[in-house]
Amino acid sequence: MIIQQASRLDFIQEYYFSKKLREIAKMIKEGKPVINLGIGNPDQAPASEVIEAIQKSAANVKNHGYQSYNGNPALREQMSIWYEHTYQVKLNPENEILPLLGSKEGITHIHQAFINLGDKVLVPNPGYPTYSSASRLSGAVPVYYDLDENNDWSPVWSSVSEKDLEEAKIIWINYPQMPTGAPGSLKIFEEAIKIARKYKLLIVNDNPYSLILNQDKPISIFQVEGAKEVAIELNSLSKSHNLAGARVGMIVGDKDYIQTILKVKSNVDSGMYLPVQDLAIAALKLSDEWHIARNQVYASRLSLAKEIMRALNCDFQENQVGMFLWAKIPDTYKNVEELTEKVLQEAYVFITPGFIFGTKGERYIRISLCSKNDSLKEALSRIKKLVL
Repeated sequence: MIIQQASRLDFIQEYYFSKKLREIAKMIKEGKPVINLGIGNPDQAPASEVIEAIQKSAANVKNHGYQSYNGNPALREQMSIWYEHTYQVKLNPENEILPLLGSKEGITHIHQAFINLGDKVLVPNPGYPTYSSASRLSGAVPVYYDLDENNDWSPVWSSVSEKDLEEAKIIWINYPQMPTGAPGSLKIFEEAIKIARKYKLLIVNDNPYSLILNQDKPISIFQVEGAKEVAIELNSLSKSHNLAGARVGMIVGDKDYIQTILKVKSNVDSGMYLPVQDLAIAALKLSDEWHIARNQVYASRLSLAKEIMRALNCDFQENQVGMFLWAKIPDTYKNVEELTEKVLQEAYVFITPGFIFGTKGERYIRISLCSKNDSLKEALSRIKKLVL
């Protein structure tokens, strides 16, 4: 390169899955039939009425121009209706909802909107790696707080020093939690809100998994009284509606937070494609029965994933939510990659090593439920033949 990369990239590595997928592609090209159980990429089809909605909208020649930065009013209205139906949370569609080009975009916007150089951001360990990378890209310093594996992966606030709490600006929380599948609780939210009030922090709850294999009513941080004063929430249609490629998400919360984030968003994109917005409206109208049918498919796959984990002599919690299964590896392995690389190189099955989610994931592995039963059965057959 004729110039050097920006210093903000010095602590940013290429996303783990980006590198690993190249390795898997090379193995497949060499004739090795790798089964990828690592990526949470929904493989079930969107509902037929959702496909029909985008087709109809795209056929309208008037629908291909620039759109509003804060989304079509009809989309915001439907998001408001969906939130009330799903979470019993009322939101003003005029100023408490901001549609996004996927919630990952929102993670970046939130940091750009509220973080100054050198500010601290509290990030769960284990947790979604993008929280840390987005913090660093904004010039912030990520500070990790532990989740307690013996208490349903609840936050251990005592793992953060008083100094870090006083200097932090944002707390990232994520329930139902990824990668652990912990369902979360209103008690966890209540405790986080107490911390936020005491230290004047903004909570961001990332909430894309609440409709996947959840045996209880879906939860939102806004079910806790007074949460809007100190919290905002991200949500997404990627996992819940099989629309990962469409890139539709949302930030919801108090109008002042939304307006601040809109200042960033309006300067870095030019609105969401209208046919995609019409697709999202149709998706948000889907019946509870549609979601039940989707979860029945995942439940069947979960049973097979559990068999794979048992074949690997791994332990797991039964009450997990979301499209993954998280499990602890046996003590016989020095580290998690000793197991995952053995499975990849000898059985041609890729399973995600938990270290990519933080130090608290170093003795864990994760299986995605985004593979069909035939693939999971074949993976199980291969793994059973390994000498473990």
